[in-house]
Amino acid sequence: MQVYNNAPAFSVWKNYTNSVSGMRKSMSKLSSGLKIESAGDDPAGLAMSERLRAQYRNSAAAATNIENQISYLQTADSWLQKIHDILGRMAELAVAANDGTKATTDRENLQKEFKQMQLEIRRITTGTAAAAKYNGSALFQGAVKTLQVGPDYKQDFTSQSVALTAGGISGTTYAIGAFSTGAGGTVHWGSLINTSQVSISVQSLAGKAVGKLNVGIDYISQKRAVVGAQQSRLTHTLEGLRSYEDNIRASESRIRDVDVAKETTQFSKYQILTQIGTAMLAQANALPQGVIQLVG
Repeated sequence: MQVYNNAPAFSVWKNYTNSVSGMRKSMSKLSSGLKIESAGDDPAGLAMSERLRAQYRNSAAAATNIENQISYLQTADSWLQKIHDILGRMAELAVAANDGTKATTDRENLQKEFKQMQLEIRRITTGTAAAAKYNGSALFQGAVKTLQVGPDYKQDFTSQSVALTAGGISGTTYAIGAFSTGAGGTVHWGSLINTSQVSISVQSLAGKAVGKLNVGIDYISQKRAVVGAQQSRLTHTLEGLRSYEDNIRASESRIRDVDVAKETTQFSKYQILTQIGTAMLAQANALPQGVIQLVG
């Protein structure tokens, strides 16, 4: 029997200390929800986890960019719908003015509303004070938007311009009686909203205006098709990006997040071992007391 070195007590204390350390780690993991709390827990796992975290955070930011661009396109389409409505009304007025039974006064009254419709389209689309804007940017003055739509470098999307300028609506020809549109069969968009160039105050002008307005309506339809196509593409891009982000988050979770059920079992094990260790340490410390009986 030894007194100076209590080897059994030291052995019990060592096991007890390991159990306490394990219990503390389990408590820390359960309280934080993380399996990897520092690089020392799993260096390789931590590095991979951080790369995956960067991916899903970048994906979330890119998704916000896409949602903003979709809102931009939805706003543009709403204004184009309004322009469609106005052009439709202008065409009705032009058809009504192309009526030999109407007096000059009748056509003048129709022309007043027709002119206001032209001015309204100009107010929506032209100048620095154009009503059709998104976040301060004019929608129909040739703006091209580039945005990042993925988590990595150069995963960009560049929008197609939706400009409503004074330029020609090329490739469209039509004829009404002896009337055909300008040189090369080109209708100038700007002329449709120019009160001095398109008018229904005279019956002959009203007939020509009908043809031009029909082309203008088709022109706006083409622009809406561009907007709709981009919106559809971005919607698919967003859906794909959300699925990617979901999968990346799941992968990162498997690496870094604690399995609560498993860790609870570990915690219970260490808790029981700590309690047993405390009892055994008391017993081991009592062993040398037998020496007193030998001495006494």
